[in-house]
Amino acid sequence: MATDLVPEVAQPAAGSPRPASTPRRKRRTPNFWRYRWLYLLLLPGLAYFVVFKYLPMYGLTIAFKDYVPFLGYSGSEWVGLKHFQELFTGPDFGRLLFNTLLLALLTILFVFPAPIVVALLLNELRVNVLKRSVQSLVYIPHFLSWTIVASLTYLLFSVDFGVIANWIHGLVGGQKTDYVAQADWFRPLIVLQLLWKQTGWGTIIYLAALAGVDSQLYEAARVDGAGRWRQFWHITLPAIRPTIVVMAILTSGHLMDSGFEQIWLMTTSLNRDVADVFDTFVYYIGITQGSFSYATAVGLFKGVVGVVLIFGSNFLAKRLGQRGLF
Repeated sequence: MATDLVPEVAQPAAGSPRPASTPRRKRRTPNFWRYRWLYLLLLPGLAYFVVFKYLPMYGLTIAFKDYVPFLGYSGSEWVGLKHFQELFTGPDFGRLLFNTLLLALLTILFVFPAPIVVALLLNELRVNVLKRSVQSLVYIPHFLSWTIVASLTYLLFSVDFGVIANWIHGLVGGQKTDYVAQADWFRPLIVLQLLWKQTGWGTIIYLAALAGVDSQLYEAARVDGAGRWRQFWHITLPAIRPTIVVMAILTSGHLMDSGFEQIWLMTTSLNRDVADVFDTFVYYIGITQGSFSYATAVGLFKGVVGVVLIFGSNFLAKRLGQRGLF
């Protein structure tokens, strides 16, 4: 029989030690020691966040105290939610909230889609030299400070020597308009500045996402008879949709941040009613008037709203079938 050809394996006697079938596995080196140089490179960034981001959070306690610099954090009197009540019931809260949210809404409607549109247009260019040249010209303004941007705005739209202001006056006629000082033109100028300065930098992110799209998908779509619009709708747009969702979640966390430097440089005595936002209000109250506790309460309110918006938008993205940020 065939089974008789199989040799019998000798079984070890009872009580005898079992032979080692494989050599003892060497002990693995801990991951921390294996990647010690990578962890060492992590230390400067970690130290930055600890020193400049997390340790200063202890100062948020003065939002619940009547802070006196001579008494320090621990010696100042604890007042609970007094400053938050003053903020929500004060005469400035409604105006500040309206100005901040309106600028945030304009940013979402005009500034957020601009990099997507520019990236899609650049992606359609087939001349690489022209594509790279336009891309470089578009994102150069990102490296300019807000001081330079505000100075250029005054040079272009000032009533006295503004180039664009004089050109518009030559076309329309009538009395000259001071676009920089008037309150009606404050928000349009802020949006134009954001578009000019930030569109190019955001375009890089979406171009990087478009670079990862497999070219064979477009070839297969052309074989199936799909035109440029159908290729855009069924291939290009779904490819950058996760990037758009992530950028939207990150943007939602900054809806209450209107940008202190930009707003401060564009604020005049004539447009202060529409220019005041939470960022500038913290400076007015905290630095110029010395109300450190009240200003900290305003900043803490902004931070809490930003955290809630990030978690809420991330939850909404997941409910809509997207991956989300975390």
